[in-house]
Amino acid sequence: MSNLLELVANGVSLGLLYSMITLGFVVVYKATRVVNFAYPAFMLTGVFLVAEASPEIGFAAAAALGLAVTALLTLLSERFLVSRVKGGDHHGMAILTIGLNIVILAEVSRRLHERVLPLGAPWDGHVVHLGPLTLPLTVVITVAFIPLLIAALVLALRTTGLGLAIRASVEDAEGATLVGVRLRRVSAGAWAVSGLLATVAGIGLASFPSPGVSLSMEAVALTAFPAAIIGGMDSLGGAVAGGLIVGMVQVLVAGYQDELSFLGLGLGDVAAYVVMLAILLWRPSGLFGAKEVSRV
Repeated sequence: MSNLLELVANGVSLGLLYSMITLGFVVVYKATRVVNFAYPAFMLTGVFLVAEASPEIGFAAAAALGLAVTALLTLLSERFLVSRVKGGDHHGMAILTIGLNIVILAEVSRRLHERVLPLGAPWDGHVVHLGPLTLPLTVVITVAFIPLLIAALVLALRTTGLGLAIRASVEDAEGATLVGVRLRRVSAGAWAVSGLLATVAGIGLASFPSPGVSLSMEAVALTAFPAAIIGGMDSLGGAVAGGLIVGMVQVLVAGYQDELSFLGLGLGDVAAYVVMLAILLWRPSGLFGAKEVSRV
């Protein structure tokens, strides 16, 4: 039972971090109808900067630097690349983000090589004993504070000018423009917010018990993409639910790998995609995604 409880706690923690990444996908998609495939590169860039700068300026300052640089990088990418696609073709924009992801990852790979950089977070290496459970302090911090960050983001999107502008542009872009909503500012703001979310999630994913920052984090970020599909690409609540589902499934399947050995090794790596395919067959728009209405 204690093993199950530890797996559940780790699954919730991982799921919340996936939710942060998924929210970055969803915020951009809601604002611009563009699927941002460069998100793994943005996340890896931010957390790499944190790990590189932490020994020199301290973790808090390094985290602030990583957040600022990633937000600026996403903003500039939207301003000078994505928004320049002729005719505002959303498919062309999505393809451009694939190329952008490759270019940024190539530069990070050149600097990181095969190294694994310790994050330098003050909670790294610490564990907490809760009755029969022994959990990394990272898990406790994630479970305690990430829901507060998610709630603050949802509240901001519902009450701030940027949030209201995003909602207006989703409902009726032409009508929003007529009442003074600047769609280019909405798009830029959404991309900058997604950059902040990517770095926060990356800090959690690179913390203990993870060995640190490495190129393998790209694959971790991509695992959050099924979470966005499961929850629904246009739903904030779906992003959180999808992230939690993927995190729980991945941890539980990996934790009981011995009992599931008849299904083959590495099942935990593909379990999220199996769930995604099952959800798509049942509900193509995702669990909380809005169904498109077709008039005939």
